[in-house]
Amino acid sequence: MKIFAERIYNALENELNEISLNGDSLTEHYKSSILRCKKAMAKLKKYISTYSFENIDDEIHFFKVIKPQFYSKYIYFINVYNFMMQKPTGGEEIVKEYITYELADLKRFFDHNHSFYQYYRSGSTQMDEVYFTRGGFDVHVELEDFEEDEMYSTSHDYKLSKIIANEKYQDFLNLELQKNIVQDGKPLELGLELPLTWTFNKTDLVELIYALVAVGVFNNGNADIKSVVNFFQTVFQVDLGSYYHKYTDITRRKKEYAVFLDKLKLALLRRIEEKLDEDSSPQQRIKFG
Repeated sequence: MKIFAERIYNALENELNEISLNGDSLTEHYKSSILRCKKAMAKLKKYISTYSFENIDDEIHFFKVIKPQFYSKYIYFINVYNFMMQKPTGGEEIVKEYITYELADLKRFFDHNHSFYQYYRSGSTQMDEVYFTRGGFDVHVELEDFEEDEMYSTSHDYKLSKIIANEKYQDFLNLELQKNIVQDGKPLELGLELPLTWTFNKTDLVELIYALVAVGVFNNGNADIKSVVNFFQTVFQVDLGSYYHKYTDITRRKKEYAVFLDKLKLALLRRIEEKLDEDSSPQQRIKFG
């Protein structure tokens, strides 16, 4: 089951990357992304309808990890698409007010689901059998998001999908808000031409992010990995999925850990050398490596 789900998910990621590179408008980009997610979700559901879970842990893994990966993407793209379609025309203040309202709405969602949100963020597992197995109904558990298809739903898998999607949507809105910051009565130019798409290996981006956090370049060293990952995912239109697993792969490299960082260093030194070759006299040139 895990192998099949991973194959579908990787195929979906490749399709979404292709969409981001095809030059369509942002609204068409997200509309197409929604349709691709919907098709992938249908394939996953069809497969699970004939699959028998090996044990409770297998079932929990599907409804806590695998299914939310697909559904959170779908919900996120719908959120962004609706945002763009409903975004008011007008000055910066009007747009800022709209974004602020959306952020407040998200805060209400997280506050309303505070207990379960804390459960998810803390990595707790003690209630997994109740939350992420079919038939794990508990009258004391909130079920606002319980889906009707009991054979393909648990009490909290959809709610978890919404939480993951809304976290990412929150990052998106904060970026939009930054684009509308007014300073001294004038819009603050950020120089961003979104979407800016990451086209290198995703493990390379994870390596870069962990290095930046390790140095402490964000928020005086107080930013956590998850926040930085969410920021980069939004800015670069990339889904890093289980980024910790990619980091674990980096730590298991036999020879050199910082392969991408070494590549960056060599590329920068090469560019500096080329610049010196163009602008400097032979006596001033510096040779690297």
